[in-house]
Amino acid sequence: MIETATRPGRATAEAREHSEGVVARMIEGRTAKLPSDLWLWAAIASMGVSLALQLKGKKDESLFIGQWAAPFLVLGVYNKLVKIAGSDHVHAS
Repeated sequence: MIETATRPGRATAEAREHSEGVVARMIEGRTAKLPSDLWLWAAIASMGVSLALQLKGKKDESLFIGQWAAPFLVLGVYNKLVKIAGSDHVHAS
């Protein structure tokens, strides 16, 4: 890690060697355009809808919708990683 940090040329060469494919770069380009808080609000909304369904007595639907919160948060983390360390800085074209 220290060796890579002290040799910027090598870091760029390694990044190109281990770069993402065309599809991954396309997905990164699209997801980077979405605001990061979108995923947080989607998670909060799914928990709210789940609570409302639970209060209405629709337990199965409540559990189904409530399980969406974690994937939304994971997508938010992915979105943030793409914005910070995506492959777009290696493939600037």
